[in-house]
Amino acid sequence: MLLRVGSRGSRLALTQAERAAERVRRPGVEIVLVPITTAGDRDRTKPFGEIGARGVFVKELEEALLGRRVDVAVHSAKDMTSSDTAGLVVGAYLSREDPRDALCGASELWPGMRVGTASVRRKAQLLTLEPGLAIEPLRGNIDTRLRKRGERGLDAVVLAACGLDRLGLGREIGRRFSAEELLPEAGQGALALQVRAGEEGLVSDTDDAETRRRVEAERACVFAIGGGCLAPVAAYHDGETLTALVAAEDGSWHERRSGDDPAALAAELSALAEA
Repeated sequence: MLLRVGSRGSRLALTQAERAAERVRRPGVEIVLVPITTAGDRDRTKPFGEIGARGVFVKELEEALLGRRVDVAVHSAKDMTSSDTAGLVVGAYLSREDPRDALCGASELWPGMRVGTASVRRKAQLLTLEPGLAIEPLRGNIDTRLRKRGERGLDAVVLAACGLDRLGLGREIGRRFSAEELLPEAGQGALALQVRAGEEGLVSDTDDAETRRRVEAERACVFAIGGGCLAPVAAYHDGETLTALVAAEDGSWHERRSGDDPAALAAELSALAEA
């Protein structure tokens, strides 16, 4: 049996796809990795808002699944849209790794500090922590953003800790922000194995039930709020409690609420955002 595993072509994405492939490998199954270029990969300079909504790193992989060019698509769960695409399902979530955001280049924040990030979620929360920061847009893969930090003379960049860890770049991290400081993106730290509906058996043996429970609650909450890459919205389940956040991009206000019901949390936060 040939199992074609689709992935973005970056070093991190292929590393993640290889991890997934090892988990689904079994006797009699030949696995082939299929690199696919997404809209987010083709344009690494424009803000996400000029390319499209959340899902700019996912759409082409989903099209390859629907077109039967691949059998499994490996995504960083945080890149996925908050609702499932018709005809496709997440057949498995691999066990979650560190979901926190990481500060690279420094260990503290200070007024006037130049920090690079393309995420409005990170920008809003960083400015809440230190209003005097100078947040500068910065896109590209991990290696590119680490290099640009030096080229542009930035004091630090903020990246997902899990990606740095997966590439063996944990030494670049000066500080791992707690969830109380920077609430993570929904799904951050988890890998999602997406398949065509009805073909969950291809990957279901690798599914981590606890990761699924937490990530699905986060995705449901963000979907109900209506957030994504273009909105400072976050949701994170620590295993006991789901916490969600809405904020102004300039850090001038933010609201957090915690509870058990994603829909109830979303309704409360949506009302606050509209007030």
